[in-house]
Amino acid sequence: MTLRHAVLAALLDEERSGYQLAKAFDLGVANFWYAKPQQLYAELARLEQGGLISGREVVQEGRPNKRMFTVTGTGLAELEKFTAATAKPSVLRDDLMVKVQAADRVDTDTLIAQLTERIGFAQDKVDLFERLLRTMRGERGEEEFLRHGRPIGPYLTCLRGLAFERGNVDWCERAITVLRDRQAATDA
Repeated sequence: MTLRHAVLAALLDEERSGYQLAKAFDLGVANFWYAKPQQLYAELARLEQGGLISGREVVQEGRPNKRMFTVTGTGLAELEKFTAATAKPSVLRDDLMVKVQAADRVDTDTLIAQLTERIGFAQDKVDLFERLLRTMRGERGEEEFLRHGRPIGPYLTCLRGLAFERGNVDWCERAITVLRDRQAATDA
């Protein structure tokens, strides 16, 4: 996947400015694709030049004008082509995993501190995803929303982000327990 496809997908449901797109990436898209605002603005310019999105100028009083972007037919065709291609499995690259891999030879207390810190980050994201899902669902229960709600794509990706971060919390807690138990056995 490229940033191009993530931007196109984020623009499918509504017209957005670059600022709104950056916020959308921070809130929802970031659970599967990270991009800095500068990268997003540069990609918007490339997509517009390539005819994959169209932009229009919105005049604002007391503030700078802004550009609003929507996906064109060509952009939708590009996204269809991308969607039809086989998805490659994701690869986990995480500094903390490298540190834990070395657990037998490094300071256990340092690892436990870093795992505890990771739990805090992951729990913050769990809380965020739960809020986003409640907002998307509104008054409907989850099963009803999953059967009939729209937009379903952002909801499903948010569910995946939630499961991922809950998995991070569970794994970190388990790793801390194992490390503490082993440390206690060694000290005894």
